[in-house]
Amino acid sequence: MTPLPFPIAENTAAEIEAGRILFAGQTDFVKGVVAMSGLPPDDRLEVCFAGRSNVGKSTLINALTGRKGLARASNTPGRTQEINYFTLADSHYLVDLPGYGYANAPLGVVEKWQRLLKQYLSGRATLRRAFVLIDARHGVKAVDEEILSLLDSAAVTFQCVLTKADKVKAADLERVLTQVRAALAKHPAAFPEIVLTSSEKGDGIATLRAIVAGLV
Repeated sequence: MTPLPFPIAENTAAEIEAGRILFAGQTDFVKGVVAMSGLPPDDRLEVCFAGRSNVGKSTLINALTGRKGLARASNTPGRTQEINYFTLADSHYLVDLPGYGYANAPLGVVEKWQRLLKQYLSGRATLRRAFVLIDARHGVKAVDEEILSLLDSAAVTFQCVLTKADKVKAADLERVLTQVRAALAKHPAAFPEIVLTSSEKGDGIATLRAIVAGLV
């Protein structure tokens, strides 16, 4: 049987345990950054979370860290207006990027966010992986293609994380996965596994923790 392109990620028990241990460490908010000059020192490995507005980035970070109020979640698209840095143990940064696409903010502010996003992705040497969040109910949209192409050009490996998977019926999810796999196949920076998550149910959280712990 020919393996599926971009299969659902799986991890060994040892990898899952390494992820549990890492995310059991202290996690704290460091700062919100509005310009490259404000970035903290690049003295540790970092991973970032990108996605269109209201895809669930903050909620996923809260689920990963087990701290419900760590990252501010909102039903208002565009609330995350800065690059928000969080420490993870003494070894990692978790980075919550501004939502792209539609945002409930003036056009000039949105453009400023997008410039900052592009500068960050192109210029952060310690960034090991970008996790691009895609709503499992909708799949990859045109606005997502812009960030995927940007990650290609910046040579930043990115991994697709499908969010809100519990909101989708099995047949619909398979259709979305087919669409997502076809979209990812066009992008050389795409890591060849998909993470299927539900922050509400906890699905895929241990897998994502294990992936972060395994990066070097």
